[in-house]
Amino acid sequence: MEKYIEGNKAAWEEAFDNRHASWGADITERVEKEDYPFFNDEMVAVLKKINTKGAVIGQFCCNNGRELLSLVKSGSAARGVGFDIAENQISFANEKAKELNLPCEFVAANVYDIDDSHKEEFDVVIITIGALCWFDNLDRFFAVIAKCMKPGAVIVINEQHPCTNMLATQGDEPYNPDHKKECHYSYFEHEWTGNGGMYYMTQKNYESKTFTDYTHSMSEIMSGMCSNGIMITGLQEFDYDISGGFSDIDCTGFPLSMIVQGKKQ
Repeated sequence: MEKYIEGNKAAWEEAFDNRHASWGADITERVEKEDYPFFNDEMVAVLKKINTKGAVIGQFCCNNGRELLSLVKSGSAARGVGFDIAENQISFANEKAKELNLPCEFVAANVYDIDDSHKEEFDVVIITIGALCWFDNLDRFFAVIAKCMKPGAVIVINEQHPCTNMLATQGDEPYNPDHKKECHYSYFEHEWTGNGGMYYMTQKNYESKTFTDYTHSMSEIMSGMCSNGIMITGLQEFDYDISGGFSDIDCTGFPLSMIVQGKKQ
């Protein structure tokens, strides 16, 4: 395992150990009572057009499992498998699957290391906000994803828009509240290393173990998919934030999020 991935694993597990009491507390109730909870309206519209009844669904970087549990339940899927590097998150997700009596299995794994035991397993794959940034090489990442997809399988990615790579957020040194859309960083290449913690999970500021993430251009995402036999079938771009980092320019015309759809040839 690469050193930066080992560091990210430690930082994620540390954040989960220090999670706020509310983190994941609503999963069981919402999955039981709501239709497609934990997905935004545009993502729900896309998912409802996919035939998930009886399907096997995979999610890579599944976090606490809430989205996969939601889709398996609401979409009447036969089975779901979620992968995440944080072992404590995976244990939590498996507990929720048991509580909900849903056919979901969560596996602790570095995506790069997923072996042929999952080859051509999935009819549908989902990737959601905050997944792509943890990998330095998207061609390598999508090679694994494609290997795990059946021929004809579909993939839906709901992620932060690559244009946000150029922006500073509150707490960054170049951030200027009077010029929130000013571009400070390279669109094409930027590596981030920090110890600022995972606030959205812990609801507190703390000095965390060091983690590293990477920005990726739209061309890297598209090329990573296409070069591994995944045909792009749809792209929607939105000016609303799904990351929590750019809410101060929400709905002001700047591209903040997107949904990319593809199909394995």
